[in-house]
Amino acid sequence: MVYDIVITNGKIVDGTGDSAFLSDLAIKEGKITKIEKEISDNATLVIDAKGLVIAPGFIDIHSHSDSNIPVSNKLESMITQGITTAAVGQCGSSLAPISDETFDLFKKEVDMWSPPGVEVDLSWRSFEDYLKELEKGKCSMNIVPVVGFGAIRLAGGSGYEDRPPTHKELVNMQSYVEEALKAGAFGMSTGLIYSPQVYAKTAEVIELAKIVAKYDRIYFSHIRDEGAKVVEAVEEFIRIVEESGCKSGQIAHHKASGTPNWGLSKKTLQIIHEANQRGLDITCDQYPYNRGMTSLITILPPWVHVGGIDSILERLSDEKVREKIKNELEEGLTDHENFAKHQGFENIFISSVKTEKWLDIEGKNIAEITKIRNLKDDYETLFSLILDEKGEVWITIESMGEEDIKRIMTSEYTMICTDGSGVSPEGPLSFGKPHPRFYGTFPRVLGKYVRDEKWLTLEEAIWKMTGFPAKKLELYDRGLIKENYWADIVIFNPETVKDEATYEEPHRLSTGIDYVIVNGSIAVKKGKQQEVLEGKILRK
Repeated sequence: MVYDIVITNGKIVDGTGDSAFLSDLAIKEGKITKIEKEISDNATLVIDAKGLVIAPGFIDIHSHSDSNIPVSNKLESMITQGITTAAVGQCGSSLAPISDETFDLFKKEVDMWSPPGVEVDLSWRSFEDYLKELEKGKCSMNIVPVVGFGAIRLAGGSGYEDRPPTHKELVNMQSYVEEALKAGAFGMSTGLIYSPQVYAKTAEVIELAKIVAKYDRIYFSHIRDEGAKVVEAVEEFIRIVEESGCKSGQIAHHKASGTPNWGLSKKTLQIIHEANQRGLDITCDQYPYNRGMTSLITILPPWVHVGGIDSILERLSDEKVREKIKNELEEGLTDHENFAKHQGFENIFISSVKTEKWLDIEGKNIAEITKIRNLKDDYETLFSLILDEKGEVWITIESMGEEDIKRIMTSEYTMICTDGSGVSPEGPLSFGKPHPRFYGTFPRVLGKYVRDEKWLTLEEAIWKMTGFPAKKLELYDRGLIKENYWADIVIFNPETVKDEATYEEPHRLSTGIDYVIVNGSIAVKKGKQQEVLEGKILRK
């Protein structure tokens, strides 16, 4: 036997949570074909992993890399931190389905995510055609597709209107969900703080989730509130899973946001535990940072979003409407996650803009910008930014406490995610100051929270990054170092692995990740990405 690759002298952490062991490993035709103490057979390539850890490739169970694949399929920030598989279409935002009737509104949503000057070709309409288009191209990682409720509501429901769907619209939306699941989507996601999803009552989501249950798939959700009402939001999430009959549920990037709400993770994790005790399968994921990231327009009350981005800009052009918004946010009169009141403008940082006018303030918080630009108050800064940038502004929000981060990370129900997308230090995807989680999530856990602070053992962390999400997604031939499994593998130095990206300088690749292997091909060699695009579109 001549193998394609033999990895020798390494310490294998196999993704099951079991103790590490010393062994060699052989790869042939994309699969792990032998795991033995010593492998002396010939190989086209031998990698000496002495002093290094051999682990399954990391599975990012909550990612938005689908937004950037049409721009660049290398996804440098993801593959170089060891991610070999990513679940995309999260927070209710997927690139399909698309309806001709609401195409212009959908395109405006996509334009918000896209780099300056880049137009994404949206030639498909159905989820099946979208996946076929992905399969025509190539990608550095494996992709697990999830269909987004936001796209479904826009394509077939009541869209940006703050009302329940008619019976006809509900049936139409259910047909879109079914088409996506038949095409191979692993489930449906929601982002219930985002327009138009914020207008959906629990009953509307349950009716769509019943189709997810019919196909034995997963309900993923950015829940309705991660701050003051996070407990109620987790309870709503569990109700949706339970009443719809879904196979399981996954809470996105779980947190307790806002200083007054620190400690609420004790209650939310207890609720999750109790749900599992009565037979449900409820889990969550988390990124290891104290800031979140979203669009600046998310600060505005839901009623401002009715009709979509053009309607937002039209309303903000009216001085009386701006005063009403300011009063509602200051007084806490709106029934939404009020970042302005609960986090404060001093904790809301501008991540990216698209015009020269505001380029110099990227990375600064809104309170700082108000002083720099000598504006009347922080609300004038907020409104001016949104109007000048046509709503296309991204922010990071400092909102989480270390104790909640630790409590959630060490929970038996938690996996690791980036909640990011594949970007690059160069080219069109190098714009702005994205959240450092785009580049450093998995190395940060391994370096800071395993090696330095010992919150988790290495075996526990790798389980949360590989075997656990693979089990959740039912990827029965990935996520473990095991014979006859696909050779998605990361080789890293446990003593040096480290996230290098910061909020000030986010476009910095992580260090200590020596090799990344995707489907038996070397995607990263000695820390450098190769011109290899062997990822697969994984259909359920």
